[in-house]
Amino acid sequence: MSDTSTDNARAWLGKIHGLNIEKPLRIMNVCGGHERSITHSGLRGALPGYIELIPGPGCPVCVCPEEDIYQAMQLALQDKVILVAFGDMLRVPVNVPKNEPRSLVEAQAAGADVRPIASPTEAKLIAEQNPERHVVFFAAGFETTTAPVAALLAEGIPDNLFILLSGRLTWPAVDMLLDSGTPGFDALVAPGHVSTIMGPEEWLFVVDRHHLPAAVAGFTPESLLAAFYSVLRQLQSGERFLDNCYPEVVHTGGNLTAIRLLNETLDVVDANWRGIGIIPRSGYTLKPQFALHDARLQFQDHNHADSDHPGRRRAGQMPPGCDCAQVVLGKIYPNQCRLFGSACTPRHPIGPCMVSDEGACRIWWSGGVREHVTATVSE
Repeated sequence: MSDTSTDNARAWLGKIHGLNIEKPLRIMNVCGGHERSITHSGLRGALPGYIELIPGPGCPVCVCPEEDIYQAMQLALQDKVILVAFGDMLRVPVNVPKNEPRSLVEAQAAGADVRPIASPTEAKLIAEQNPERHVVFFAAGFETTTAPVAALLAEGIPDNLFILLSGRLTWPAVDMLLDSGTPGFDALVAPGHVSTIMGPEEWLFVVDRHHLPAAVAGFTPESLLAAFYSVLRQLQSGERFLDNCYPEVVHTGGNLTAIRLLNETLDVVDANWRGIGIIPRSGYTLKPQFALHDARLQFQDHNHADSDHPGRRRAGQMPPGCDCAQVVLGKIYPNQCRLFGSACTPRHPIGPCMVSDEGACRIWWSGGVREHVTATVSE
């Protein structure tokens, strides 16, 4: 961080400490990237004690349905496809007996052709280099990573490339929390990258329907502290508005090209979030004109075929004892999960929140938090 950014961050921190607020206030930061910046820069310890920063549902790996990961594994193991996926998906465990491969990386060790990629263009290149093979791109992510998948479809893809899409929209999970009547937070800091794609106005519902302060933030301490100050001032003054504290890249209307490509290639549908359940209109699926490239339609449904498998009795759920879904929803802190730091560590993850760099459990562990505690954030 530059000297100017450091000085600006200190100035925002000084303004926050200068606020005359006495009661505890809870701010949810939706984005996993925000949580990483908050934890690694030590912002929680620098803020006044009345402020609670609560990690929210901003980790796509954490909410990717368990059955989608299982399907990807079986396509690689049984159908012998080349399975490509973003690297942080490879270590997420599924619910099978311990003597069977429990993740894509274990399927790879068992002989499956599983390859990590960093962008959709790599999936296209691998398909072009292997025209005699079926290549399945397991595409999990929020709007930011789903938009390049839409671009890939719009540009045209090889006949042997198929998409197993597990894309999710970010805002419906927050809307679900607010509609529940017990959201557990008083203000929202909205994700900068998603707002860059979809536009900041996607978060106006927080203000208009639920009357909570909201601010879009970037990923530097300076931007995050500006957003914290904004929502705290709103809470103090009684004002309610959506503030854009990431104006360098977030603009009204978002990225029009990305939005057009999403609308042209994908439909929005009700979708399952691991450990949480179905959230209305929170997922993406390929439009009918791309059916020949939809892996769900072109390959056997291995989840259905294995529905009577005794090791799949927890199909679709979190592993036994894993409280990752509660962490994702901001109901508990990462180190309040029953498995945190004991059975579940980055080296031996049990739940998805300990796998991804955007998972709150992994972030807290890498930030130095090791001890399990039993108190809860909210009832």
